[in-house]
Amino acid sequence: MSRYSEVDLDNLTAEQRAVADAIAGGPRGSLRGPFVPWLLSPGMADPAQRLGAFLRFRTVLPPRLKELAIIFTARWWDAGFEWSVHAKLALEAGLPRDAVEAIARGDAPDFAGEDEALIYGACREMYETRRFSDETFAALKALLGPQGVAELAGLLGYYALVSITLNAFEVPALDDEAVPELAAIVR
Repeated sequence: MSRYSEVDLDNLTAEQRAVADAIAGGPRGSLRGPFVPWLLSPGMADPAQRLGAFLRFRTVLPPRLKELAIIFTARWWDAGFEWSVHAKLALEAGLPRDAVEAIARGDAPDFAGEDEALIYGACREMYETRRFSDETFAALKALLGPQGVAELAGLLGYYALVSITLNAFEVPALDDEAVPELAAIVR
C-alpha cells in the first residue's frame, strides 16, 4: 500500500499543478513513481524532476551504460518501482539479459564488454566505499570523458534520491512494465 494518499491529484495547489503539468507534459509523459510524493514539496519536486529529465534523456552517457547504472541503483536500494521501469529499458538499450538477471539476483554479472564491467564496478565501488578510487576515476574519464564522469556521479545520486523516495512512500512496482520473470526478485 502506497503512503502518498495525502496527495490529492484533483486538488493540487497552483504550484503543485505547475510542477505536475511540467512532469506529465515533458519527456516522461506521465506523473508516477517518485513524482507524486515529491509534489508534497513542489519547491523540491521541480528542480529534482528537471535534473532527472536531463540525466535520463539528455546525458552524454550511452543508453546501455546509463540504464546499467540505474538498475544497479534500483537493485542496491531494492526499489521495485524503479526496477520495474528500468530493467525493461536496460534490455531495450542492449544490456545482456544474463547481466540484468544477475543484477536482479544481487550477483556480479560476467560482462563481455569492458565498458559494462567498468560501469558496474564503478557503481558498486561508489555505493560501497562512497567514492571512486583513482584507478576507477581514470578509467571512467578515459571511457566517458570528464562530462560523462560528472553525469555518472550525478545519475547515481539522483537515482538514489528516487529510490529512497520510492521506498519511503512504499510506491509499488509496475507489474505491467516489469520484465515478468524478474519482477518478483526486486520488490
